[in-house]
Amino acid sequence: MPMTSSDADARLLNDARGWAAQDPDPATSAALLELVQASVDGDPAALQELQDSFRGTLQFGTAGLRAALGPGPNRMNRVVVRRAAAGLADFLLGAVGKAAPGTRPRAVVGYDARHNSDVFAAETAAVFTAAGIETFLMPAALPTPLLAYAVRALECDGGVMVTASHNPPQDNGYKVYLGRHAVAENGNGAQIVAPYDAEIAARISAVGALDTIALAADGWTVLDGSLAAGYQAATAGLALPDHFPARDLRIVLTPMHGVGGQTALAVLNAAGFGDVTLVKEQAEPDPDFPTVSFPNPEEPGALDLALETADRLDADIVLANDPDADRAAVAAKDPDTGAWRMLRGDEVGALLGAHVAARHAAIGSETPDGESPGVFANSIVSSRLLSRIAAAAGFDHEETLTGFKWISRVPGLVYGYEEALGYCVAPDLVKDKDGISAAVLIAELAAAAKADGKTIFDTLDELYLQHGLHASDQLSIRVADLGLLDAMMNRLRVSPPESFGSSAVEVSTDLSAGSDLLPPTDGLLYVTRNLTRVIIRPSGTEPKLKCYLEVIHQVGSAAELPEARQAARAALDEVLRDVSEALGL
Repeated sequence: MPMTSSDADARLLNDARGWAAQDPDPATSAALLELVQASVDGDPAALQELQDSFRGTLQFGTAGLRAALGPGPNRMNRVVVRRAAAGLADFLLGAVGKAAPGTRPRAVVGYDARHNSDVFAAETAAVFTAAGIETFLMPAALPTPLLAYAVRALECDGGVMVTASHNPPQDNGYKVYLGRHAVAENGNGAQIVAPYDAEIAARISAVGALDTIALAADGWTVLDGSLAAGYQAATAGLALPDHFPARDLRIVLTPMHGVGGQTALAVLNAAGFGDVTLVKEQAEPDPDFPTVSFPNPEEPGALDLALETADRLDADIVLANDPDADRAAVAAKDPDTGAWRMLRGDEVGALLGAHVAARHAAIGSETPDGESPGVFANSIVSSRLLSRIAAAAGFDHEETLTGFKWISRVPGLVYGYEEALGYCVAPDLVKDKDGISAAVLIAELAAAAKADGKTIFDTLDELYLQHGLHASDQLSIRVADLGLLDAMMNRLRVSPPESFGSSAVEVSTDLSAGSDLLPPTDGLLYVTRNLTRVIIRPSGTEPKLKCYLEVIHQVGSAAELPEARQAARAALDEVLRDVSEALGL
């Protein structure tokens, strides 16, 4: 006989009681029993929450784990974290044992200031240590880039960062890095990619009952301040005062209630930027993020306090990190309007690319004739402007799938970025995006522009005059039913659009087929006769479809820029309408 809803509910209540009985966290155990009782009493909201909490097991993938905090297998909690740690430990033991027999695996664990991050990190260290792994634990809530730095600096085989980055306050996550003997050299210190994610997930699934997971009472090493000091010194040392001496720059800095404030302040000061003001209301870590709706610099209103502070202080620039400080946002006064404006990720990506090239030229590094000094890389959905900057400066260029797990693996990488405010300016230090090292170079280029009587917007205009005005925009379509994403993608595959913005589609690529340059991914890429580009793909982390648009206008002189900007905006608006129509919206 098929199971009735009452049978399913009874099984759910029984599973929940069993989970509560073995949950080591009295808070989540009590919360779960309250949900059970409320469900028994007929509260439909409680039953729905219970059903979602036990709707399968939280899946481990290339982003590790990320979900709302709470009890049950589909939430972030101590049971899920212990199982993840045990599975990862088993993977590290196997991988290191195979690559370097007789070598004791080594791992480092870091955490941010979100609710339970310190608890999840400590329990991970206890599980690793009990499994026989030499384990280092960060001494405090610190930025994600510092953990990525530690994986390489301490020659670790694995690294775990407990963070949900810029997610809402109720979330937490578990990000995994591999290094030394556990991964190929191009992935040493980078986030995991396939097939490592599937291998780790299989080990997690094979973990037995919770009471079979051993936790050491001690034995791991709590790091002192020397590692953080080493990161700060190395990051501040990226500045080139002999070649770019200008330091007259008034900076307003916000860590967005996250863990990057003191580290970023110390690094900027050490790099010679002494006029830095932290946004007082957002300076200290706070897991509730009380002054913002979402702790993400890209979200509307997130920078309001920083911009108010900058206006009051007559600052030159605003720098913002997300809560785990792996991303950086930039705002400045737009000379065309006199108003503060946050730069798009592609704009900052181009500025940093041009500055990295200028730094390379200033240093005068020698490379053999005919050889590139290195590679610039960006994700496929980021602007094509970086490829033109790279070519003009003699660098090679590569496009990758979205995510720094791919960008950081590019052989010979000198600089990489993605439009979602992620920048890697020092891949030898941090093989991941790093909002703090990026802030140093942003300050350096902004100060250099100011010393020449210019703004960073003037610097951008110079790039547009040389390479063409590249203007981009996005359309995100959030859905309640994930099936709708497949339906929209299928619609495009069955009835492909013939034009965007009155320009005929000349290149149509189904990215799911893969190529010699890119692994398969669910997405569609179109390029029209006038070089307008449209990429449509489902988000890898949220229930939404993301559309990335870019138009290019050639500009003959500075006088033509205002009209070119208006024309680019009008073209983007037309493409947006065409994309919506193609999706059946």
